[in-house]
Amino acid sequence: MELLYENKQITQKMKKQNLLFFVLFCIVLQSCCPWCEDDVGGLPFESRYEPVFLSRAEFEQSVGVTNPLSIGTSGKIYVKGDFLFVNELNKGFHVFDNSDPSNPRSVKFLEAPGATDMAIRNDIIYINQATDLIAVEYVSESNTARLAKRIPSTFPELLSPDGFTAYDIPENSVVVDWKLKN
Repeated sequence: MELLYENKQITQKMKKQNLLFFVLFCIVLQSCCPWCEDDVGGLPFESRYEPVFLSRAEFEQSVGVTNPLSIGTSGKIYVKGDFLFVNELNKGFHVFDNSDPSNPRSVKFLEAPGATDMAIRNDIIYINQATDLIAVEYVSESNTARLAKRIPSTFPELLSPDGFTAYDIPENSVVVDWKLKN
């Protein structure tokens, strides 16, 4: 009698495991559905954004200092001495005089298309500019910048805001930003 009871419990447990396996198998098959529409479960198969390209020649000449701009889409913030650098995503860095932290004063805009991050060491600004790593000497007295070094293809291509990679990149071009498709 006891042996029959144990066999019945084992059989019920195996039925539950088989049912669980069957349900998981069906879920996996559904995710591979070849006859489904292009939009499965709200996940698009293409980006809602289109890449913005610069030719390699334009890209390598694009670093410079301009008049201050208003902040649009800010990224990371970096403080060095009396200066505050605020990333304008994929555009460059706003430079502020932060000698009075209660009233930072906008000084210049360090233009670097595709820029997303920076670090400063020994007064050299290292910038992640799209696919390249660049070293820039910023002279605070004259508010000028000089490109000291560029190491091309250090980083992967910029991804779209929804995580897609650009395809059909024109030869000798770099993705520096993404804009929403109309």
